[in-house]
Amino acid sequence: MPATATAAATLPMPPLALVARPDDSYLRLTPAGAAEWVTDPASATAFDTLREATRMAMRLPAGLRAFGLPRVGSSE
Repeated sequence: MPATATAAATLPMPPLALVARPDDSYLRLTPAGAAEWVTDPASATAFDTLREATRMAMRLPAGLRAFGLPRVGSSE
């Protein structure tokens, strides 16, 4: 494996995805694990992959209608 590939594989990636609802609210998990909805995406819980965000959205009750959403414009 080339040295550049090894170096790239060890660098931490910024969180890439959020859980969002159509009403422009975003999921924030409290330290106790409870879900709350916030309007500021910067304060929402970020997930490392879109797959993780989508899995979390699918675990919520169907009435909440949430989706995994790629995080854009991240300055991290």
